[in-house]
Amino acid sequence: MNGETSKVAIQGIRGSYHAIAANQFFGDGSVELIDCVTFRDVVEAVKMLPDVAGVIAIENTIAGSLLKNHELIRESGLTVVGEYRLRISHCLAVLPGVLLTQIEEVNSHPMALMQCESFLETMPQVRIVERDDTATSARLINQNQLKNHAAICGKEAAKIYGLDILAEGIESNKHNFTRFLIVMPHTLAQKYKREKNKSSIVFSLHNSVGSLSQILMVFSFYGMNLTKIQSFPMIGSEWEYLFYADLTFADYVRYQRALDAVLPLVGDLKILGEYEERTT
Repeated sequence: MNGETSKVAIQGIRGSYHAIAANQFFGDGSVELIDCVTFRDVVEAVKMLPDVAGVIAIENTIAGSLLKNHELIRESGLTVVGEYRLRISHCLAVLPGVLLTQIEEVNSHPMALMQCESFLETMPQVRIVERDDTATSARLINQNQLKNHAAICGKEAAKIYGLDILAEGIESNKHNFTRFLIVMPHTLAQKYKREKNKSSIVFSLHNSVGSLSQILMVFSFYGMNLTKIQSFPMIGSEWEYLFYADLTFADYVRYQRALDAVLPLVGDLKILGEYEERTT
């Protein structure tokens, strides 16, 4: 990647929010996108194709964590090498010349539809139909010349697929950000050198009194800032849980000591990736 064209697998197509995140993380004009239908397809593309990275949404400030994607990354064996936070702003897009009063159906990704519920309540006469992706919804309207349909998508998707924008910023909550993780095979990740001040880890705990509080005390003692912790039940094990956590640190040596100190307290601990925290 070092100034060369980056091959990046995304869920969605050109103009989707995953595509925007990939271009902005790796640099506009230097990204070759590999379109995938599902997040599992993204993981498989990264595992099967040489020199390919993947971009996977992991949490949204409105919808919360995408727990299945946490599990997908853990099971994949891929390494997290970075993150990107993207401001999500939706618009209502139609074929040129179509009026708001002519819309009979609105298409988009389920999460985008949920994020625009307040706006959609002002259009009680329309059908709401879920699609695989925001940008795909825009492309379908263009390809099939659906004059009574509208897409909820980003401004870039509307522009790419030749749609007019009838309304902008239609998301209910303006503090709408999605955090994406960038993943690579371990061999490729070793060549990808960046500063490290953040870590994503996963560990297991038995359901015993004080087990989690002990670990939190260790992290606190070593000066680790726990920016996120999310529990996930271990499939097939009664009352046992996996905990996904993000740590930020200023001292890498103290971070390593903190991990060493919690090892006796957990059933298992895996580092999903160590990378540079993105503040913008």
